[in-house]
Amino acid sequence: MKSVHFSMSPFLFVILFSLLWVTSAHANKSFLDCLALHSNDSSSISKVIFTQNNSSYSSVLESTIWNFRFTTPFTPKPLVIVTPLHVSHIQATIYCSRKHGLQIRTRSGGHDLEGLSYVSEAAFVIVDMVNLRSIDIDVENKVAWVQSGAVLGELYYNIANRSNTLAFPAGICHTVGIGGHLSGGGYGLLFRKYGLAADNVIDAQLVDVNGRVLDKKSMGEDLFWAIRGGGGGSFGIVVAWKIQLVSVPSTVTVFTINRNLEQNATELVHRWQYVAPNFPNEIFSTLILRRVNSSEDGKRTILASFRFTFLGSIDGVVSLMQERFPELGLVREDCTEMSWIESILYVGNLPNETLNILLDRTFQSPLVSPSFKGKSDYVRKPIPKIGFNGLWSRLFEDEGATASINFIAYGGIMDEIPATATPFPHRAGNLYKISYNAGWQEKENVISERYISWSRRLYSYMGPFVSKSPRQAYINYRDLDIGINNQGYTSFAQASIWGRKYFLNNFDRLVRVKTKVDPNNFFRHEQSIPPVFN
Repeated sequence: MKSVHFSMSPFLFVILFSLLWVTSAHANKSFLDCLALHSNDSSSISKVIFTQNNSSYSSVLESTIWNFRFTTPFTPKPLVIVTPLHVSHIQATIYCSRKHGLQIRTRSGGHDLEGLSYVSEAAFVIVDMVNLRSIDIDVENKVAWVQSGAVLGELYYNIANRSNTLAFPAGICHTVGIGGHLSGGGYGLLFRKYGLAADNVIDAQLVDVNGRVLDKKSMGEDLFWAIRGGGGGSFGIVVAWKIQLVSVPSTVTVFTINRNLEQNATELVHRWQYVAPNFPNEIFSTLILRRVNSSEDGKRTILASFRFTFLGSIDGVVSLMQERFPELGLVREDCTEMSWIESILYVGNLPNETLNILLDRTFQSPLVSPSFKGKSDYVRKPIPKIGFNGLWSRLFEDEGATASINFIAYGGIMDEIPATATPFPHRAGNLYKISYNAGWQEKENVISERYISWSRRLYSYMGPFVSKSPRQAYINYRDLDIGINNQGYTSFAQASIWGRKYFLNNFDRLVRVKTKVDPNNFFRHEQSIPPVFN
């Protein structure tokens, strides 16, 4: 039997396209009329609505697309972008989206690795939180309220302006949005000392599917648990977070030691696995692996960059490293003392910038390529040296030229926080996390599948060396390769394929919360928590 192919004349195509455009335009107008009718201030909401006919539409849409893989002409675009100024604008957008059958994608900083905060195959609206980014710091009580549209850099800058001995344990990329970061857990320089960003959330303000504005008390224990690590886009729109600030010394020490294969890198990387998870809580240790040309003879080699941050002085970290990791050969001259806020710039590859760079929401981070595909793993047993030799071989392939692989040491307080404390379960027993980044230039988007296929081959190779049953992954390093929901009904069994990789057994509780607070699955995307339908 022959397969059926649908074809049409150019004239029929024009007629069909025109009908679709008219239908879309009518739906747009009905939705916009609904927004004006249901907003407390129709004149103010008109200023924060951008349709595809608006001259600012493209600039607003593209303002926080950090992965240029999703800037092609074929990437689905929203019918409308709403940049709310007030909670009432969010309430109206939820109500009108439900009424007119539109999905909502909520964007804080735009760093979702699969673009799920601004891309959808279904007709959709973006709620861009860019105008809701106020930060209110209470130094005396060591707390702050921060709205979801703020980025990490804005929060850090404001904390540093008030105190040089207070901080917040979140990430190092300063343009990451607060909303998405906290929704997925969020780790950074202080996570071995104080836990994840989500572990330090003590209250929140959320708009639910019915438009109700809820805080910790009114939303209840289960929902408050779910929004602190259960991933964004499943339970409602979090407008603001109350966070616990933490103490840091006035002086921290940083250093980076680079070694290539000719300088014993393989042995050092192998040894790092044993010592890094057992360092004191005051140390943050990451290992960056990438392909470079040797400075000696120009041959390709692997460069291993051992990067450390220590909450204390040079003397303290040098003596510690000489005792615990003498093979690295650290000396005083390798180290630099600075403030905690300056260490954020250092680890973010911005050592020559002033603190004002933290306020630049448009800055393109040097940590990733313009277009990229990310994946993640957790390692529970040290990888043998032969495993690293195979990893080097894959980095020497053509597609590995601009790739990077990061190891982030675990241990510290992460071993002490129960796996069920929040939805983020990756606690005791993990030696380190791996982040894989396959990168390419925007002009190479036409051959992006070549790089994505390489990342999948690399991921497959690493399978025997990482966590199993399930193979764990980090929700904030979202990866649609590990499983997706259907556009319509998704069974618990199907969603569990990806859900347990991110959340282990916490996935069961997340599904129960979702079924209770959003039983009709209005807030949904390719990897949102599904309800159980009767």
